This record gives sequence, C-alpha cells and structure tokens, in this order.
Amino acid sequence: MMKKNKKAKVVEEKPYVKPLIRRRKPNRSIAGDVALYIFLALVAVVMVFPLVYAVSSALKPLDELFMFPPRIFARRPTMNNFSDLFVTMGKSWVTFSRYLFNTVFITAVGTAGHLIIASMAAFVLAKYDFPGGQTFFKLVTVAMMFTGYVTQIPNYMIINKLGWIDTYWAIIIPAFASPMGLFLMKQFMEGLPTALIEAAKIDGANEWLVFRKVVMPNVKPAWMTLIIFSVQGLWNNRASTFIYSEEKKTLVFALQQIQAGGIARTGQGAAVLVVVMIVPILIFVFSESQILETMASSGIKE
Repeated sequence: MMKKNKKAKVVEEKPYVKPLIRRRKPNRSIAGDVALYIFLALVAVVMVFPLVYAVSSALKPLDELFMFPPRIFARRPTMNNFSDLFVTMGKSWVTFSRYLFNTVFITAVGTAGHLIIASMAAFVLAKYDFPGGQTFFKLVTVAMMFTGYVTQIPNYMIINKLGWIDTYWAIIIPAFASPMGLFLMKQFMEGLPTALIEAAKIDGANEWLVFRKVVMPNVKPAWMTLIIFSVQGLWNNRASTFIYSEEKKTLVFALQQIQAGGIARTGQGAAVLVVVMIVPILIFVFSESQILETMASSGIKE
C-alpha cells in the first residue's frame, strides 16, 4: 500500500508590525497652558491676600496701623497686640478660659448633633420609600431659601416658649435642625450603591450596623464638608440674641466687644480678627486634605 505524502504547509511568518499609538494631543498650546497657570496664580493671590493682610496687621505696632498709604507687611513686627489682648481679657470679671469653654462646648455639641441627626435622616430619605418622604424633602429644600434673619423672630418665640433663653441649648438645638446638612448628606447618599447595603444585610448586619459600618465610611467627603460648615457657623456665632449672662457668652462676642473699644484698641482689634478666624481655617485645612484623599481612593459607583 502506498502512503500518501502529505505536503507540509509552509506558513509564512509576516514581520511584526508595531501598532501605531496615536497620542491625543491637548487642545491647548504651550502659550495657553502658561496663560492658564498665570490666571490661576492671580486668583490664588487674590484669595490669599485678605488672610495675609489680616495677619500682617495683627503684627504691626500701633503707629504702622494708622500709616497712610497703608502698607501690606509690617516693618517692625511685634506680638504686643496679642499680649495686650490677653491682658485686657484677663482684666474681665469673666475669665478668658470661660469664654473659650462656652464656644468650644457649643461648637462641639452642635456639630456632633447636627452630623448624627442629618446623617440618619438622610439615610432614611435616600434609601427607603415611605409615604410623605418626598414631601418632607421638598420642605427641607424650601427651608434652605430662608436666612437666619427671616426665621429669627419665630425661633426666638419657640425657644422662649421652651424655656431655653439664656442657656446653651438656645444655640445648640437649632443647629441640629439645619437644612443644609440634611440636603448635603441626602444628595450624597443617593449615589451610594444599594447593592452594597443589601449585601451587608444578607451577611446579617442590622440597620444600625449598616449605617455605622457601611454607609458612613463611604460618605466621608459629605460629612467632613458638613463638619466644616457647622464649625464655621457655630464658632462665629455671637449668641447675643439668646444668651444674656456674661458667664455664658461666647468668645467671639467678648472679642468683638474689645474690638469696639475705640482707636486705642485698634491693634487689639486686628489681633481679635486673627484669633477668631484661626480655628475655622485650621479645621478647613486639615479636613480638606482628608476630603480630597477620600474622594480619590474610595469612590464607589454602580
């Protein structure tokens, strides 16, 4: 028997051709990039100028504060304005530490309560359907249109009826119900995947555990932003409308009374401005870095 010779098929290897990768060219030219950076630098200078000028004014001696035309930077920097401020505060029959405690207590309790209540309410509104939920959120949205000056009289009448006048709760309790925090948290929680919450429930987590261990860590940018807004509002609250006792007044109120002391206290007034704004600025700086880090590393999308 004759065997058929199978002809081997010769496969011609084609030379490897490196695919051409077309890089997307930016729409801007080098001149456009330079112009953009120059514009951003100018905006940064405009934004930081009030802060630099305030700090510089607090370091100026009294004669430089009245110099015309005014100079941005102090020629002979001194800390006398701050030392005079603390001497003046020390002569008050209510100590500086008492004013500081009042402000820190109101700010800490008001911010914590606002964060807890707004987060829990936002979780229910964002992830559960119940009768009247949409109507309630519309009322919250409408409430954001009214400033504190519009609601000051009805707020005073309600707080007076509750017997909270001249107490810390007159400032703390209204801070709990600020509509801005609820709106912010609700809008952010709506972007949280429902599948993530359902998976936690399948694993045996109850509602409180889901809220504490799953929801809150994943909406960290929202509640960090809420903390910034709440601290800024409460720290700068004079509370003079509801609190009359000197031993319960806030630090900002006491400092502004010194600032209104006339020409002789102009240097102390400049120091007051720095003391009042330093805490909100520091909290904003530290919180902003955490917000950016969280947004970059823990974004979740369905």
